[in-house]
Amino acid sequence: MDPQISRRRFLQIGATSSSIGLAGCNSWAASQGDGTKRTASGSTTSSNESASNPDAVDVRGAIYIPSRAFNRYQMWREYDPAVIERDLGYAASLNLNAIRTWLSYEFWLEDRDAHEERLEHFLETAEAYGLRVLLGLFDSIGEEPTFENLYDTGLLTGVQTFSPSTRTMLDKQLWDTPREFIRWFMTRYGSDERLLAIELSNEPGWRKSSRKFVEAMAKVLTLYRGSVPLTMGSTSLANNAEYLDWGMDILQFHYNFVKKPSLFRRVLQQAALTKVQQESQVWLSEWQRVRPGDGFFADVTGEARYPDYASLAPLIHKANVGNFFWSLMLRPASELHFRRQGVVNGLFHEDGAVWNLDDARAIKAMSGDPSFDGTERKEYPQWMAAMESSTVPVTGPRPR
Repeated sequence: MDPQISRRRFLQIGATSSSIGLAGCNSWAASQGDGTKRTASGSTTSSNESASNPDAVDVRGAIYIPSRAFNRYQMWREYDPAVIERDLGYAASLNLNAIRTWLSYEFWLEDRDAHEERLEHFLETAEAYGLRVLLGLFDSIGEEPTFENLYDTGLLTGVQTFSPSTRTMLDKQLWDTPREFIRWFMTRYGSDERLLAIELSNEPGWRKSSRKFVEAMAKVLTLYRGSVPLTMGSTSLANNAEYLDWGMDILQFHYNFVKKPSLFRRVLQQAALTKVQQESQVWLSEWQRVRPGDGFFADVTGEARYPDYASLAPLIHKANVGNFFWSLMLRPASELHFRRQGVVNGLFHEDGAVWNLDDARAIKAMSGDPSFDGTERKEYPQWMAAMESSTVPVTGPRPR
């Protein structure tokens, strides 16, 4: 690389060379504004594990939201310790060592003590299973967090909600409370070893209003920085170039639906260059399957409605990219556009059966052990049965 090209410029050039973005590496070292060097592996793998399993991917994770929670508010408001302990046990059975999930600013506004108590249980449970947590504070994807949307549990109407509300993001006079939320969290958990990283927000690049808000919140987050690295959920490295300027340490990118494996291989090859040139950890923090169609919101039918992690897991494994698949638990698709076409995501049924044994084995193989003896059940759970008849593509207004 030309030494005159800045780190930021390199990311912009690299990202624009592919319509998807880049991924992957297993160690990072990011220079901080005070001239010091912050270093961490971002790994949950001990040196002994790495030595005994040289084939193991360093960060092996899943995105986690309980099966029946349609948004983060519902996850924390209806928090059930037994469900969390059961589900994270399923993650451990795959030899995963990381979980990506989010807090709920809206539930914190309602009852911060309860949120902290439930978060403590979640982190304690994750630690007991050898899982470290990539924990998000805000989310820029979904629908407005109105009372109706936060509480709606209808199978074909319940929605993911962004956070905070548009009114809050657009009015700077309302930013004191979100800043307090960040201070509350960072003073308690900014150096918590149970955390793999702290994610300020998920995909703020989609909305102009959220970008200005998140940039302002980044100043608070970095002011209270502890030892846990900071990151931003991002769809591309082009966005990450800006996030580095905001003080983020770890780069993320999302590639949920791959049109063909050859394109994905090229993306992973680009990741190797990013690893060498940037010395920054890059995680593929959302991925699902090979799926036909033009673009993220392409209509889907037939087998494309179902999980197929085995279509991508071996490529990620070979490239040795830290990653989080969407999602640990079998759930209705987060986007109503997909849900009304019968799309389901995830691996584990609530009783521990898996949708696809090949998927479970391909994911577990990232630990160096492909063995998984479980029950396969490629069936909609009874509570999701109404989705099965929704097989006709529904083209209409798209989210985001």
